[in-house]
Amino acid sequence: MEWHIAYLLLGAFVGFFAGLLGIGGGLILVPVLGWLFEAQHLGGAQSLHLALGTSMAAILYTAASSAHTHYAHGAVNMGIVRGMTPGLLLGTLLGTLFASGSPQLYLSVFFALFVYFAAAQMLLGFRPKATRQLPGRVGLTLVGSGIGAISSLVSIGGGTLSIPYMLWHNIPFKHAIGTSAALGFPIALGGTIGYAATGLMLHTLPAGTLGFVYLPALFMLIFGSAFTTPLGAKATHRLPLKPLRRGFAILLFVLATRMLLKAIA
Repeated sequence: MEWHIAYLLLGAFVGFFAGLLGIGGGLILVPVLGWLFEAQHLGGAQSLHLALGTSMAAILYTAASSAHTHYAHGAVNMGIVRGMTPGLLLGTLLGTLFASGSPQLYLSVFFALFVYFAAAQMLLGFRPKATRQLPGRVGLTLVGSGIGAISSLVSIGGGTLSIPYMLWHNIPFKHAIGTSAALGFPIALGGTIGYAATGLMLHTLPAGTLGFVYLPALFMLIFGSAFTTPLGAKATHRLPLKPLRRGFAILLFVLATRMLLKAIA
């Protein structure tokens, strides 16, 4: 029961920030789930893969819920969503195939370094200058493929990459957050299918798994985030985001450092 409560609280925490900042929540979910799975002796050498797959599946709900709320506020650019979705699906599927065959050590180091990048971006309040217009459908598809591939390797909704890209192309900040939340759904869909399919080839995973997705944790994460994700999305339009983003960034630095030190050790 204590593990279920831990998953529930984790889902509630991540769900709020997913809605607030337009992120999928994987930057928090993956390291914490990895520690919880190790503490339960789940997954063995594939505990990080299990964390990546479960996190990606949890993002399905948080992205859909957050996107719905942002859409109700008129903050989702559907042209970008339609243009990027084919590339996002392709990129995430290819990324999960690569991740499933990669050693846990390499994935840990790559994940930690990416979190440093994301946290620095949040802490410094990086916003690229709007210097150009969005490309056509082919360009959006290619960009979506790249964002999807990287997102699946670190199990994120893509906001760390898609928000700066949209700001660079003259999309207003709150619309970039809302659109990023909507883009998180095809990323999570392709990633979940990929991690579930590749994990089904292994016979060493514990009971209760669908490939690299641990279902008991997934259900509690979704239940925990069910109430907090819409609250976070609504708070985007009411709360000052800068101090919240900085606090979240500091937490990411701590989690990434712990993961990196453990991987090196």
